[in-house]
Amino acid sequence: MQIYRAHVLVCGGTGCVSSNSEKIMSEFETHLNNNGLANEVKVVKTGCFGLCARGPVVVVYPEGCMYTMVQVEDIKEIVEEHLLKGRIVNRLLENGQNSDGIETSLEGVEFFKKQLRIALRNCGVINPELIEEYIAFDGYKALAKVLTEMTPEEVIDTIKKSGLRGRGGGGFPSGLKWEFTAKSKDDQKYVCCNADEGDPGAFMDRSVLEGDPHSVIEAMAIAGYAVGANQGYIYIRAEYPIAVKRLNIAIEQAKQYGLLGSNIFGTDFNFDLEIRLGAGAFVCGEETALMTSIEGKRGEPRPRPPFPAVKGLWNKPTLLNNVETYANIPPIINKGAEWFSSIGTEKSKGTKVFAVGGNINNTGLVEVPMGTTLREVVYEIGGGIPEGKKFKAAQTGGPSGGCIPASHLDVPIDYDSLIQLGSMMGSGGLIVMDEDTCMVDIAKFFLEFTVDESCGKCPPCRIGTKRMLEILERITDGKGKEDDITKLEILAKNIKASALCGLGQTAPNPVLSTLHYFKDEYLAHVKDKKCPAGVCKSMMQYVVNADMCKSCGICAKACPVGCISGEKKVPYVIDNDKCVKCGACMEKCPFKAIFKNV
Repeated sequence: MQIYRAHVLVCGGTGCVSSNSEKIMSEFETHLNNNGLANEVKVVKTGCFGLCARGPVVVVYPEGCMYTMVQVEDIKEIVEEHLLKGRIVNRLLENGQNSDGIETSLEGVEFFKKQLRIALRNCGVINPELIEEYIAFDGYKALAKVLTEMTPEEVIDTIKKSGLRGRGGGGFPSGLKWEFTAKSKDDQKYVCCNADEGDPGAFMDRSVLEGDPHSVIEAMAIAGYAVGANQGYIYIRAEYPIAVKRLNIAIEQAKQYGLLGSNIFGTDFNFDLEIRLGAGAFVCGEETALMTSIEGKRGEPRPRPPFPAVKGLWNKPTLLNNVETYANIPPIINKGAEWFSSIGTEKSKGTKVFAVGGNINNTGLVEVPMGTTLREVVYEIGGGIPEGKKFKAAQTGGPSGGCIPASHLDVPIDYDSLIQLGSMMGSGGLIVMDEDTCMVDIAKFFLEFTVDESCGKCPPCRIGTKRMLEILERITDGKGKEDDITKLEILAKNIKASALCGLGQTAPNPVLSTLHYFKDEYLAHVKDKKCPAGVCKSMMQYVVNADMCKSCGICAKACPVGCISGEKKVPYVIDNDKCVKCGACMEKCPFKAIFKNV
């Protein structure tokens, strides 16, 4: 076996791949060869490190130096200085690290200090395309343990005692779901994985599958043993090509090692796994619609009960969990239920992965213990708001969630706290908004998504959300009436009470939460015909400050519709009847003489 004195880990997640990380890996190989280091230094393709805003990310071990925003032209310097001469390249080090040689560690990076990585434990650590690396980090040890030392009942009891709740949105106790499926009597049962991650801004499940696909495969086999199923399906959207590719590689490797198929670990347990590609329909993230899609039918939800544990895929008992839920299973089996339940809060155990985006410095993927406050995530891990602007709200749970205002920044993030605030955990999208955000416009954005993605099966969702969107469009166009706010609330509550599936029932949440916490903004739009944030174009104008204008004409050249006029030594003027509100003039003005009049 080849022994290397150093390992260079290069992020191979979608974010960094889109920023040229594959070229960076190739460049490392070239310069290592040129310097005679090919037999001393190994380049390893990993999954996502989480610090997406600072990608491409490269980590060099044994020092543990994290280089961020690495470009192809930086590779020669890293090889010749760090790997050849032992001199750390300080200019590329992530904030919080230093150049004290072996003392440098990822623990010194602010982004990681408050995180606890369980579901993400192997992401950024191993090459996801090599099963041997997964096995080296206790991979398939949990499966061996349950098949050789535990009964199905003991496995389910362990999951129940751990307190693990579903990470896909509803937060239903996972152990109970496993128990219900196990108790259902039938000649065939199935285990399914929901990897149809459709929330805007969410990429948690994608990153786990890209960085650690074997953890999900192992967990599904454990679940199959526990509930009495011999066949599993992973339903993943086709828009995740890297995740699909690595899943296929992992499944094939597991079969070659005898970890999928017949007589696993020499026992009489058989379990096989297949991938089913989704076409990107948001509704197929709902469990019954997902199973309908796997069956080859139009992805529409079914009435419940019966629940999938009784009648699911092809009307057979079916266990369905999402990617993150499964990723927690092997560590729970290996370390014990007590270990997992000691993390988090009384009713929300363990950790939660969040895809943090929006107006925040450290856009990326984080995993924190349940009960961590929103303030800690935004300011200590997320690095705060760009340009020092004020935090206004955070949207959790995607289109099914709600907006949490600044007054609740210190709320502990767990299932029950978020529901009390009118939001929900959801799958883990967390979009941060600053002071320049219009909350009415945000509600409209999420409702536009819901209307577009509605399967149309039930009238409350198909018709009701469309009527709500029409009201919001009227309000943001400056044509709102005072009774529109009342109509919105009535419609929202009726849809919640009568829609067929969970997606339809939670679709009004962004509207209800913004109405609750930011009603003054709705009133400003309706009564004063003003958008306080200056976002809604029909309610604002661009104006030239005559005292500051230098008559340089740059704004007129930048205007795409020719609505700015002026002459030498005379302040320029904007014709707001022609203005399309693109903001190009304000952006290009070197003297800051143009401003929004809201």
